[in-house]
Amino acid sequence: MPLVSMKEMLEKGKENGYAVGQFNINNLEYVQAILQAAEEEKSPVILGVSEGAGKYMGGFNVVVAMVKSLMDSYGTTVPVAIHLDHGSSFQKCAEAIHAGFTSVMIDGSHSPIEENIAVTGKVVELAQIHGVSVEAEVGTVGGEEDGVIGGIMYADLEECQRLVKEAEIDCLAPALGSVHGEYQGEPNLGFKEMEEILNAVNVPLVLHGGTGIPTKDIQKAISLGTAKINVNTENQLAQTRAVRKTLEEKPNLYDPRKYLGPGTAAIKETVKGKMREFGSSNQA
Repeated sequence: MPLVSMKEMLEKGKENGYAVGQFNINNLEYVQAILQAAEEEKSPVILGVSEGAGKYMGGFNVVVAMVKSLMDSYGTTVPVAIHLDHGSSFQKCAEAIHAGFTSVMIDGSHSPIEENIAVTGKVVELAQIHGVSVEAEVGTVGGEEDGVIGGIMYADLEECQRLVKEAEIDCLAPALGSVHGEYQGEPNLGFKEMEEILNAVNVPLVLHGGTGIPTKDIQKAISLGTAKINVNTENQLAQTRAVRKTLEEKPNLYDPRKYLGPGTAAIKETVKGKMREFGSSNQA
């Protein structure tokens, strides 16, 4: 199956009460694990690529070639999108689009709303020509992930409305108390604000920082129009635990396939669990 944009899968999720997971890829093993999990769960899936991870893997063209080759080898039948996570500029989004990404996020949330709308609109204009979906953000997600740092700043309702209407984005990430990385204490999401934003914008919402949020809060967010949930840290932690355990038990191992293999299996099981939690299993 060819790569697709996020637009249809998120609208379907919003209408039917489930969310599609964005699982960030960091190397070959992540792509393998996530594609295998999606196929086994019969779930649509979004492969998130940060600018840092894209650079680490050799550039956006390499990422697209790797994903397409693996999908061909595996005979992938479920919908798969490659999505630029936290694109920092129009130039980076354009680079990803021309490399074959099927979705991009332009993150203008650190700029005044006028600038955010302007750069987002420019990205949307290019993306629509190529059939690529666009995500944008209002407010600031807390914590740090791959060099993206922020203190929590709740999304403003009027700014959300303006960004959706004026820039014509496909989905909106309103910052409502989630954080990148691990939580220090209990997550505290702004469900009242989430409901107000959903009613005002009527596009699928995105929840960043999906690691560590209790299932009841995930379900509540999905009921309030959240159709995309981002997960990265949880997979990284699962992989690292498995690799450490393997090397502790067999300290003389040096073949990377032998110690990375258990890490890949751990990612796969984590992703399958998330797909079931988000309700996207058997929705492909």
